[in-house]
Amino acid sequence: MRKIITLLTDFGLKDSYVGAMKGVILSICPDANIIDISHEIRKFDIRQGAYVLASASSFFPERTIHVGVVDPGVGTTRKPIIIEAKKNFYVGPDNGLLTLAALKEGIKRVVHISNRKYMLPRISHTFHGRDIFAPVAAHLANGVPIEEFGPLLEKYETLSFSKPKIYKKRIEGEIIYIDGFGNIVTNIYREIIEKISINEGRTIKITFNDKTEKILKICKAYNEVKEGEFLAIIGSGDFLEISINLGNAAKKLNIKEGTEVVVEQV
Repeated sequence: MRKIITLLTDFGLKDSYVGAMKGVILSICPDANIIDISHEIRKFDIRQGAYVLASASSFFPERTIHVGVVDPGVGTTRKPIIIEAKKNFYVGPDNGLLTLAALKEGIKRVVHISNRKYMLPRISHTFHGRDIFAPVAAHLANGVPIEEFGPLLEKYETLSFSKPKIYKKRIEGEIIYIDGFGNIVTNIYREIIEKISINEGRTIKITFNDKTEKILKICKAYNEVKEGEFLAIIGSGDFLEISINLGNAAKKLNIKEGTEVVVEQV
């Protein structure tokens, strides 16, 4: 079986940080296939990192190990963790970065990384990506059982955007990302929409911050509406988006990340 490890960070590519993580991984697991998801997450922006990770992770083969490092709490009491989901593993800080992707799959168990045997001998207070997460991912790829890394965690961080609230005919979520085209991405993914019997082709009411309302059809393509018109669409990452055909929906509605959103049947 191929050993695939992905990396997502806010490090950028100017400095040596990403290279150092890859060096550690390959020193422990020489046959690892290392794939970069992104290193251009906004500095310290856990929300953006969580969305980008969740958008990409489900397209990888089973047993892929996803390492996420957007970690403003590095060196504090926040825990390093491994999440075993139904399909893949997630390694990183317990700050909510990993849970959107893992919940989308379904979480089986979470482990607190505490066994020093699987870390580098010297651990920096500022670079757990290199000293903890990279070696743990490599050992995991080599077949070390997850329970060897530390005890199970019953409680772990799930930020507000990780899990929308589902009711009989409505879903309460929030905006987690505005892409470069101005598309407004919610934390409501396809499987959640389908739980209240909403599919492509259906019309929904979307309310932002209990104020702005839009009645929109869930389209399969942007050109199902006229240029300049709003639409809803399940985007390429499988999340519900609000868009304008050949326009900038976020700018038009003055919507920002973190805005509350309610989706209802019509």
